[in-house]
Amino acid sequence: MKSTYRVLFYLKKNAILKNGKTIIMIRITINGEIAQLSSKLQVNPDSWDVKTGKVKGRAAEANNINRQLDNLKAAIDKAYTKQFDEFGYVTPEKIKNTILGIDRKYKTLLEYFDMHNKQYAMKIGYSTSNITYNRYLLLRERLEFFMKEHYNISDIDINEVTPVFLDSFYIHIRNQYNSAHNNAMKAMQRLRKIFYFAKNTGLNIPDPFWDFNIGFETAERDFLSQKEIETIQSKQFVSKRVEQVRDLFIFCCYTGLSYIDLCNLKDSNIHAAFDNSLWIMSKRQKTNVQFNVRLLNTPIQILDKYKGSQKDGKILPVISNQKLNEYLKEIGDLCSITKNLTFHMARHTFATTIALSNGVPIETVSKMLGHKSIKTTQIYAKITDIKMSNDMQKLSEIIDKEIAC
Repeated sequence: MKSTYRVLFYLKKNAILKNGKTIIMIRITINGEIAQLSSKLQVNPDSWDVKTGKVKGRAAEANNINRQLDNLKAAIDKAYTKQFDEFGYVTPEKIKNTILGIDRKYKTLLEYFDMHNKQYAMKIGYSTSNITYNRYLLLRERLEFFMKEHYNISDIDINEVTPVFLDSFYIHIRNQYNSAHNNAMKAMQRLRKIFYFAKNTGLNIPDPFWDFNIGFETAERDFLSQKEIETIQSKQFVSKRVEQVRDLFIFCCYTGLSYIDLCNLKDSNIHAAFDNSLWIMSKRQKTNVQFNVRLLNTPIQILDKYKGSQKDGKILPVISNQKLNEYLKEIGDLCSITKNLTFHMARHTFATTIALSNGVPIETVSKMLGHKSIKTTQIYAKITDIKMSNDMQKLSEIIDKEIAC
């Protein structure tokens, strides 16, 4: 026989809060057994209708509280029906535990995300960077927004995530944030790491990524030609700030430093090596990999220009990456360069135009860029037309010489 079941909302009148309000309590009764819990909602006692178990009136606050009470009642009813169907009986304490989340078999996706982020934060400074950590925080924020926007839920049990859910989230990132494919895939790659983290805690659930393909499109890495470098380098600028940005950009064109590694560059990173030349010797913040780059004449001249002008051991007047890129667009216009100048293009330019095009082996370039794998360097490595022409000219001369002999 089906249980007698009742849900009652009532006020905790013996515990008036400092703001004059009191907590709305929930009483679940099944066959005479009772369980009570707080709704965590507060109301003025004078506005409470005991008969209906709701807030009086049609004001916005009253409507909001009553709507939340209806949602709680629906959740309790759902828990009651599910437990009765599964076990053939229901206890009020079991329903209470379900509502409070005590008897959940699985943690939620955001709970595992928070666990991951808390542990990841402890790695900042020695195996990861604050920038990457902030990307995980941003992804969690976007994931929570996505669930509210598309599923009208604040969270989801991790075992309920499906390939369709993941595909919808990927599409959401592309559309909501106007994100390119590779950027969206990087977000999905980070999300997959949350599932790896959950499994490493001992969780045993099917992998929802089994039918979601994480693949990246080959990106065209733009770079400057030697002529374009020289055009920017020789340009006279009226603004001192624009001149400084030009100097920073050219410095990285001849050293291959990324923005964050330029920010971290100090006097202590410049060393006279065994060959009596000056070298930058440091570790990449992104990967913690050691890199050594010999300073050519141009970057040495730039260092001399700003010597002693900075504080805290810094040697160059670095500003925010966003501001650098804004000024670089202005520099591109002033120098009649149609390419979309970004600060990271300096790193591409060093790898391609300065190093590879002048015969530096890719293995050496990889070491100077601080890459863990030469495969990463190959993304930057483009052989310019001039380099191909020079190589073929050398080949032609060798063959012609052999024929003549």
